[in-house]
Amino acid sequence: MVSAALKDAQSLFTPVTVYSLLACAAQFAVGYILAQIWGRKCSGTDRWVLVWLFYDAIVHITLEGPFVYMSLVGTVATSDNIFAELWKEYGKADERWLHSDPTIVSLELLTVVLDGILALVLVYAIVKDKHYSVSGDSGGLTAPASPSPVPPVLTPTPPPRRARVRYQAMVDVGKWPLFTLLGAQEVSRIRQACVFGTSANEAIYITQDDEVFVFGLNCSNCLGTGDSQSTMVPKKLDFLRGKKVVSLSYGSGPHVLLATEGGELFAWGHNGYSQLGNGTTNQGVSPILVSTNLQNKKITQVACGSHHSLALTHDGEVFAWGYNNCGQVGSGATANQPTPRRVTNCLQGKVVMGIACGQTSSMAVLDNGEVFGWGYNGNGQLGVGNNGNQLTPCRLAALQGLCVLQIASGYAHSLALTDEGLLYAWGANTYGQLGTGNKSNQLSPVHIMAEKESRIVEIAACHSTHTSACKTQSGQVYMWGQCRGQSIVLPHLTHFSCTDDVFACFATPSVMWRLLSMEHDDFLTVAQSLRKEFDSPETADLKFSLDGKYIHVHKAVLKIRCEHFRSMFQSHWTEDMKEVIEIDQFSYPVYRSFLEFLYTDNVDLPPEDAIGLLDLATSYCENRLKRLCQHIIKRGITVENAFSLLSAAVRYDAEDLEEFCFKFCVNHLTEVTQTAAFWQIDGNMLKEFICRASRCGAFKN
Repeated sequence: MVSAALKDAQSLFTPVTVYSLLACAAQFAVGYILAQIWGRKCSGTDRWVLVWLFYDAIVHITLEGPFVYMSLVGTVATSDNIFAELWKEYGKADERWLHSDPTIVSLELLTVVLDGILALVLVYAIVKDKHYSVSGDSGGLTAPASPSPVPPVLTPTPPPRRARVRYQAMVDVGKWPLFTLLGAQEVSRIRQACVFGTSANEAIYITQDDEVFVFGLNCSNCLGTGDSQSTMVPKKLDFLRGKKVVSLSYGSGPHVLLATEGGELFAWGHNGYSQLGNGTTNQGVSPILVSTNLQNKKITQVACGSHHSLALTHDGEVFAWGYNNCGQVGSGATANQPTPRRVTNCLQGKVVMGIACGQTSSMAVLDNGEVFGWGYNGNGQLGVGNNGNQLTPCRLAALQGLCVLQIASGYAHSLALTDEGLLYAWGANTYGQLGTGNKSNQLSPVHIMAEKESRIVEIAACHSTHTSACKTQSGQVYMWGQCRGQSIVLPHLTHFSCTDDVFACFATPSVMWRLLSMEHDDFLTVAQSLRKEFDSPETADLKFSLDGKYIHVHKAVLKIRCEHFRSMFQSHWTEDMKEVIEIDQFSYPVYRSFLEFLYTDNVDLPPEDAIGLLDLATSYCENRLKRLCQHIIKRGITVENAFSLLSAAVRYDAEDLEEFCFKFCVNHLTEVTQTAAFWQIDGNMLKEFICRASRCGAFKN
């Protein structure tokens, strides 16, 4: 018996078995190596998926591929190679493998061609971070273009040579305290806005009609109103009326640069270092057109440092002017530059697509993804590997091989975002603004947030602050650096939906890092949509009839929001078959308020009607509504209605409300006992109240 078992084991464990197991192990090893090479920028989970896909493709092509070949040129039975020996083992189970059965061969052919190629396609999708979907137009698999983040600094407008998708969320300007000075109607007219200044005390906004308004402290005439007066009432800049704004930036003086859709450049405010570009050092009390050396140049983007200025033209040229003590205008010297001068040297003949400014440094990203920096570098904010100032543009060699799409500069640090969604940071790190987990400055770019699986689509920083922020493709917003006085040294996940909120709520000062665009479209949130459709005859599929009036509702909403209706419409009640349901136990205002609560989560009733709603809430076991009713009653209690409310609380078993009303009655006992409600109350209720009040000492002298 033992001998027979031994023979069976030997027949099972043949040389072919050993070869096939070794081949599988080798194939898996090759798949693992390829996954590490091609997936080095992918998450750990994705790399293991790549291992399996590579292994799957290798198996299909190297093992099943030879079977297809042998079957098409002959048969497995007549072949004598190592692969034929393996397939002959399959033939012991089913001899169709040996004689090129059409069904078997066609299945293996499909497996090799389709499965093998599909595995490689999926490898490509993961490595390149593609997201495939079925196209409704073509009926085939299409890969949408990878969304790209917004360009750097304040609402830059990218040249048309390289179109990109903007990631702009709905923004509430009310999060900036300055805008709470405006009325709701005025705020609703805003299309673009920017809060700036050393204390975030100045603001500029553009309306839907392209009218430009300013208000605030007006330091250094930065409001451009023609005088030095502060104003809490918005003033219109008539000189800019009708000019669509495409880019805006501000300095520390502050001074303001504004580029229009027509390519014009306007400037006003502080000008002690000729940062307005008009050749003087006189403050600009109102907007002036900057034209020196810019004739026939269309300005698409502007950026300001503390006291220097940059402008980017449609053709990808950079012009700089203003304060130049550290070489921030890139002229090769340290003399101030009174008018715009083209930045050349290493940028000569190159096309720039984005610019950004730190306090005394300048950055530019080219259309090929290279990054250049110049100016002050004492904290390594230029990222060139040392802390020496650069009087002319110097390329960041550490980013060689990466294609940068967006750059952003803080007070003395910089951020860069690549086309693969990778985030790099360098420069000052006193407040943790680099997000490296420590406070050490970095002279060269450091990859941060590498452990996050979702790619980055937007980065944010501002030369007035030490705060950094970013947004991922999944919509998560992170912040780090100086946040309300705290030093956050690692990216912290927030509850915000856009990076702008980080600067509104946590930056010091709470300025805007870019010119905001308010998206005044017809988009409604889920809550707003439900509120809008309450009592809408156009979309409703059910009506309640009370006191001869109809209330139009939607069965699905009622079932989702209320257990009472879920039972009614799912348990074959007679009401489930009706288009109109009669209600006679509650009044129209009460029942309408209840149904509206299911759509809005809000209750708006006087205390007297809230008693009826409390009764309904008790009947329908709606505990949250019951609490809301009690809150309304507490807020609306008076001497005249106190005893009525007390009796209602007793009747509906609302203990908390009962205690509240009882104490109110005792505290105002003389006035309450003189009301009609007190003498009209049930005798037993009256006796119980007197006894209870007596126990509380209400009748002691």
